[in-house]
Amino acid sequence: MAEKVNQQVYQVERATKKPSGDEESATLQSAELRRKKRIKIAMYIAIFAVFQVIVITAFALTVMRVKTPKLRLGTVEFQNLTTGTESFEIGLTTQVRIKNTNFGPYKYDSTTATFAYQGVPVGNVVIPKGKAGLRSTKKVSVTVNLNSNVLPSTSSPGNDLAAGVLTLNSYAKLTGKVELLFVMKKKKSTEMNCTMEINLTAKALQALNCK
Repeated sequence: MAEKVNQQVYQVERATKKPSGDEESATLQSAELRRKKRIKIAMYIAIFAVFQVIVITAFALTVMRVKTPKLRLGTVEFQNLTTGTESFEIGLTTQVRIKNTNFGPYKYDSTTATFAYQGVPVGNVVIPKGKAGLRSTKKVSVTVNLNSNVLPSTSSPGNDLAAGVLTLNSYAKLTGKVELLFVMKKKKSTEMNCTMEINLTAKALQALNCK
């Protein structure tokens, strides 16, 4: 009986016994290591979250940003060029360029490009519907005949013909959709407004400016 009582007293003393200095130090070190580990994990999560935000923002500003394609005239070649004192007749082949800088194809509808002298149309040509691939330039060759017979008397080209330089304007509007990731589609329209100067003596293009 006495032995049993002594054993119970020993167990109580062991349970209530304060940990030694080494044990307390080890416990504190373990707690500190766990705290530092939690801080590191939190830092890693924060860094990953910031990285994800940067990646998503960069993706939205580059890949997912839809830019307006550009419509311009390219090279011009003359098939025939006949002039009189008050008239001209010009046949030319030119290259219509649709520049698409988006990360997705640009599908556009057919449209008409008009060539004019002093604001009066002297010829037009159809640009057929098509597609400009992602980050590429679609080149479409078209042939058009320009004739001054349609001009009113107030728009006589006589002075320009005498000077040897004929100035013409060309304009067109293209409508279509940019397709991103084969899911997102964004309507985009682009316009062309070009001015060309034709050297009648050399029968060649002297200048071409598009905006």
